[in-house]
Amino acid sequence: MDVIKIAGTDDTPNVHLDKDNGILELSGRSLPEDVTAFYQQILDWIDEYVKAPNDKTVFNFKLEYFNTASSKMILDILLKFEAVVEGGHDVVIKWFYNEDEEDMLEAGEEYADIVEVPFDYVVM
Repeated sequence: MDVIKIAGTDDTPNVHLDKDNGILELSGRSLPEDVTAFYQQILDWIDEYVKAPNDKTVFNFKLEYFNTASSKMILDILLKFEAVVEGGHDVVIKWFYNEDEEDMLEAGEEYADIVEVPFDYVVM
């Protein structure tokens, strides 16, 4: 699989998806003007990954902020990993948040209530 590495901007997150090295990460801020266009290649990559996942998958979410449109894309990403769990593979979502940013912790907890994927919460 190809590696996806996208440098973040003020409006888009850093993206690093590297199956061979087990690196799956979104970080920074996510409020792209065209959220569908930005996230489509990420969703496509994950669709391929799900077909032959690593034995253990750790996806790091180190987002400082995301808008409503991005929240739907994040949910779509998380839902794809339910299939990996159902296939008997280990998956952990590491949800990073700043200690003083309770909203981001609550967002992670809400996602964890929706998807059947284990979450770990990590203070940055």
